[in-house]
Amino acid sequence: MVAQHLVLLVEEPSMEAFLHGLLPRLLPQGCDFEIHAFQGKADLLRKLEDRLCGYAHWLPPDWRIIVVVDRDDDDCQALKSRLDAVAEASGLCIDRSRLDWQLINRIAIEELEAWYFGDWDAVRNGYPRVPASVPQRQGFRDPDAIAGGTWESFERVLMRHGYYKAGLAKVEAARKIGRSIDPLRSRSKSFAVFCAAVSAATT
Repeated sequence: MVAQHLVLLVEEPSMEAFLHGLLPRLLPQGCDFEIHAFQGKADLLRKLEDRLCGYAHWLPPDWRIIVVVDRDDDDCQALKSRLDAVAEASGLCIDRSRLDWQLINRIAIEELEAWYFGDWDAVRNGYPRVPASVPQRQGFRDPDAIAGGTWESFERVLMRHGYYKAGLAKVEAARKIGRSIDPLRSRSKSFAVFCAAVSAATT
């Protein structure tokens, strides 16, 4: 059944702000959504099973849940397996070969800010002083493989060009970039995988 409502569980407010900018442009007409942000990844992982068990008792057949967390320094496969195990323990169906699947887990590699590097035109829409050449520089060519902390790298680029001298305002940046990021333009594989999950739920 095609979803008419998405529930997104995310680890912090910047992902929430980003998705509020993205999803109205990504979802088909008639599909709505709600986003619940936790107080960090540890908070989400600690509370996730109880939250999902609650949904398992009443989730309507035309609702889908998408859980989104940053990989950070975790092993991607191990983190995905942990999330899937929690979902299965709650009684929700994660088997997308079934028409009645209910939940899918997705991981931002390594963090939300990698998705920004994947569509630098969207970044420059909000921050026009940053050079267009940044994604061609060594270390930034693969947005999902940026070493040393993606948000720190993003902060350094913006600060170098006169933005956020007191430090990156994550929610503000997420809101700006979420409004113009384009999945068809993005070079981030993990962002493409997330967008594919939204499409699978709603089409």
